[in-house]
Amino acid sequence: MKSNDLILQTSTRVVFFIIFLFSIHIFFAGHYTPGGGFVGGLLMASAIVLLLLAYDFKTVKEVLPFNYLTMTAIGMIISILTATGALLFNVPFFTHWYDYFDLPLLGNTSIHTALFFDIGVYMVVVGVTLTIIEMIGGDS
Repeated sequence: MKSNDLILQTSTRVVFFIIFLFSIHIFFAGHYTPGGGFVGGLLMASAIVLLLLAYDFKTVKEVLPFNYLTMTAIGMIISILTATGALLFNVPFFTHWYDYFDLPLLGNTSIHTALFFDIGVYMVVVGVTLTIIEMIGGDS
């Protein structure tokens, strides 16, 4: 069935990128202020749910061809490896490490292992949320 939701679809194209960029901002701001992988992942999942409301599952799958269960598994592996990586250096579980690196566009920047843990959490939250949405509202 073809729906005629021109206003919703047009506004979704703009609002999706606003939510996406805010999700990335919240993700990176989470090391110093409230936010991080969980909240950023929820924002990203809500942006994709907005796409699902404006379009249909088939169209969104063509644009974002991700297997959300695989995304969840990879995110879990990244998070677990990051958390247990400290045990290799004989320090307590979940001890994070950081150092400063001179990156070409960003200059002198600190990179934390917490960043990689948050990447895993971000992937898990997006994957689990969208798997649940697909199970509830998807076509069988």
